[in-house]
Amino acid sequence: MINADEIAGILKQQIASFTSEVQEDQVGTVIEVGANLARVYGLNAARASELVEFPNGLQGVVLNLEEDNVGVVIMGPDADIKEGDKVRRTGRIASVPVGEAMLGRVVNALGQPIDDKGPIAATKFRTVENVAPTVVQRQPVKQPLQTGIRVIDALIPIGKGQRELIIGDRSTGKSAIALDAIINQKGKNVFCIYVAIGQKNSTVAAIAQTLEQRGAMQYTTIVAVGPSEAAALKWIAPFAGCAMGEELMYAGKDVLIIYDDLTKHAQSYREMSLLLRRPPGREAYPGDVFFLHSRLLERAAKLSDEMGGGSLTALPIIETQAGDFSAYIPTNVISITDGQIYLTPELFFQGIRPAVDIGLSVSRVGGSAQTKAMKSVAGQLKLELAQYRDLAAFAKLASDLDKATQNQLLRGEKLTELLKQGQYQPQLNEDQVTLLYAATKGYALAISTDRLQEWAKAFLAFVHRKYPQATESIAQSGQLSDETKNLLDQAAQEFNKSF
Repeated sequence: MINADEIAGILKQQIASFTSEVQEDQVGTVIEVGANLARVYGLNAARASELVEFPNGLQGVVLNLEEDNVGVVIMGPDADIKEGDKVRRTGRIASVPVGEAMLGRVVNALGQPIDDKGPIAATKFRTVENVAPTVVQRQPVKQPLQTGIRVIDALIPIGKGQRELIIGDRSTGKSAIALDAIINQKGKNVFCIYVAIGQKNSTVAAIAQTLEQRGAMQYTTIVAVGPSEAAALKWIAPFAGCAMGEELMYAGKDVLIIYDDLTKHAQSYREMSLLLRRPPGREAYPGDVFFLHSRLLERAAKLSDEMGGGSLTALPIIETQAGDFSAYIPTNVISITDGQIYLTPELFFQGIRPAVDIGLSVSRVGGSAQTKAMKSVAGQLKLELAQYRDLAAFAKLASDLDKATQNQLLRGEKLTELLKQGQYQPQLNEDQVTLLYAATKGYALAISTDRLQEWAKAFLAFVHRKYPQATESIAQSGQLSDETKNLLDQAAQEFNKSF
């Protein structure tokens, strides 16, 4: 039997508990579209950097807020978007997935995987634009970040939390230094992010393969945007990579991030700005191009112990035209960073690789980011190379040189030869100290220059075999004690007799 009272009771209960939900979507209309940009009318409440959605599922980022319309950069091809299309606000600020799930993957500027390894199980998102840590939240840069490259670790040391610019013409080995630095972080508990802006897809594939072969991909994320992709994606890529690094930094971890390269980044921003009709300035770049790079690089920091002590070390790369580093973008980035590694084609073609010009390169953090052992050998090395550079210029003109000058030139030539290093051959700190100690003490002077690399390799093997306590002591204490020096002197004398 159906009980009418019972039914009435249920209906009354449901009516009493009924709540209507109204979902309000603000929708605008495309009034102009082209070159990956759209002007949208009717999104009056949109916020800067907010994500909006087009009918075909593509997303855009609000960049210009004008009186009667907003300028939106489209994150992808704009072929399917036409005038009159409806654009919906999402209410979300541009963000990317972050966390350790991103490691070992190749992703695009929006954090979506492009390496055919399936979806990424990231649970957290982070906005791409974030405020840099304040002065109070930081501490001085004082821990070394080893690159494994002798000339850099000895003469232009990089510390955790530093921003060191790598600058030079095309094909002088800028990316090679960055890759060696990533490979050298193996087993050192440093996570790496490589942002490839406008690099050929074949180049990015080769980089990923190289890192995979050397076991470095497991702690690395590659953020890649191809040259044919929208300018908006090239513009957002470094910020996305930085957000992924920040997530790890605030979790108390050490991160190394490489922006390869910021010249293409500035060009893509210039393209977007001119199309949005922002007034052009020097070299047609918009007035805020300095702010674009400073707010990105200022996010690299060594956090204070209260904040967890994590660090984000940035190695931005800038490509110069015919060695002109007084151009607009190079001078901007030089003034933001804590030093630069300057590479020259002249050295590169002379066979001095890495082609680091020691006279023009500098690290403004300097010796505070070096172990005591490295500091003790680097001082002497710097002095000798500086004297050699001065004399080498005169030596070309003078025919007869006195004995002291000849000796100085010979020492400089041997040290320059020993600072050469092959790609993908990063060296442990204790091995670098051992080699540079022997070289500055003059044990390499009797060896002919063309056999020096062979001598270096054999000498290190000899020390590891017969005097392992010397390198172990340097590795453990980070210092070069008198006892260790005696052992190394003994080893060098003994080895030179048989070489």
